[in-house]
Amino acid sequence: MIRITHSGNFDKVERFLRKPLAFNLFERCGAEGVQMLTSSTPKDSGETATSWSYKVIFNKGSIKIVWENSNVVDGIPVAILIQYGHGTRNGGYVQGRDFINPAMRLVFDKMLNDMWKEITKS
Repeated sequence: MIRITHSGNFDKVERFLRKPLAFNLFERCGAEGVQMLTSSTPKDSGETATSWSYKVIFNKGSIKIVWENSNVVDGIPVAILIQYGHGTRNGGYVQGRDFINPAMRLVFDKMLNDMWKEITKS
């Protein structure tokens, strides 16, 4: 049996998330994510690469960033086709290219470091 116990609370994190500084950090990371996704997206016409956007959503007790790509063809997001691959009309298959995860990993790592610095300030 594995048992995990903890002591303490998330007061510092919750206080941080209520500050304007948290909003600024999330806005900055949202914009950086768009930059990374734009530069990492494989380009044929370039439409998918230039169709990235983000929004920061505040709910009670949480903040999240949502990145979106507005290039949709026949109801299918082209970025997803590029990421995971897709069948073609003549029965072929186009292999996916993992471009989203490496780009976002850099953004998440930077965000985590910046957030940790702010939360652990005395």
